[in-house]
Amino acid sequence: MNSSGEVGSLLLDTTMPKRNSQVITCKAAVCWGAGEALKIEEIQVEAPGPSEVRIKLLCSSVCHTDILYWKRDYVQLFPIVLGHEGVGVVESVGELVTEFKQGDIVIPTYVGECKECENCRSEKTNFCHKYPIQLTGLMADGTSRMSIRGQRLYHMFSCATWSEFTVMNANYLVKAHPSIPLPHACLISCGFSTGFGAAWKEADVQKGSSVAVFGLGGVGLGVVKAAEMLGATKIIGVDLKEWRGEKGMSLGMTDFINPTEDNTKSLSERIKDVTEGLGVDYSFECTGVSHLLNQALESTKVGRGVTIVIGAINELSVPINFLALMAGRTLRGSIFGGVRPRSDLPSILAKCMNKELQLDALVTHQVQLDDINHAFELQEQPDCLKIIVGFDDKKHL
Repeated sequence: MNSSGEVGSLLLDTTMPKRNSQVITCKAAVCWGAGEALKIEEIQVEAPGPSEVRIKLLCSSVCHTDILYWKRDYVQLFPIVLGHEGVGVVESVGELVTEFKQGDIVIPTYVGECKECENCRSEKTNFCHKYPIQLTGLMADGTSRMSIRGQRLYHMFSCATWSEFTVMNANYLVKAHPSIPLPHACLISCGFSTGFGAAWKEADVQKGSSVAVFGLGGVGLGVVKAAEMLGATKIIGVDLKEWRGEKGMSLGMTDFINPTEDNTKSLSERIKDVTEGLGVDYSFECTGVSHLLNQALESTKVGRGVTIVIGAINELSVPINFLALMAGRTLRGSIFGGVRPRSDLPSILAKCMNKELQLDALVTHQVQLDDINHAFELQEQPDCLKIIVGFDDKKHL
């Protein structure tokens, strides 16, 4: 796959599903209730609205947040098409869309960027006022572009990538070079970029500094790589799995701590043991395990330590060690690692294209959309890191 023309002709001309008044009938993995097995269903995907783009997905991947949406009944958006990591080719665009055309390779994001609101102009955050994270499961006008047997389907965020086709507002899309490896594009669409951005954009890791990373999944390894590229001299990874520590070392990690190896000390104490008793300059909580939040906070230096919370935590409320916080430390939450889709994501894509970022080692499993429920089983396996979801056309993986 070396050019957008090749992708466009191959996918748009030879594999187009049935049409009916610009409605596409295609397959999607539909979630009908919390924790229920997903069902591969025929759904209808409408034509894009004026500011929207309809995309044929080339491949997707599985993120921890997808699992949370699937398991937890507090979402209450059913039926829903899950998935928010992916890459696709533009099938059609609305009449007001000028930056994308049929055949473009695009990456969906769940964060928008208008470049005009107060937050976007500040360049200090990626929380756009005009294009916020869509938690309603609907488009900006309160409707959905997906349906099943006449019933409305919800989108996960602004995405819904576990479907052969989806529709998104153009402001939640970023163009990618047509030669980018599709699995790499999936990882960059959320997980890896979230970790990479947390070190780069949120913490602004300084040269010669020290870093602790709690959890060496796709997000945590993104933190490790960014910290190494930014010049951190001590990068401590924390994970239960030794093989993840090995992957971290290959990306620039200097020290590895397995929580099970020493039960006499807390993780924050063990991190201080390898930092001359002071702790680290920056810590990153990437696991979503609530009790590790305070360990991450306490592992940083008194007076100036910074902790970035990245992992999606099951609980909506978590107790914080007030004394640790009052000792001059900073605790900061982060979405998508502070990465602004239009201003910052192209830089990460460029690093992927010029081989500064080697992402092949992060992909451990692949499934086809028809076998999506197997991905949930694989996610629990000790050797699983990132799962790529294919759409039957295996030659594109």
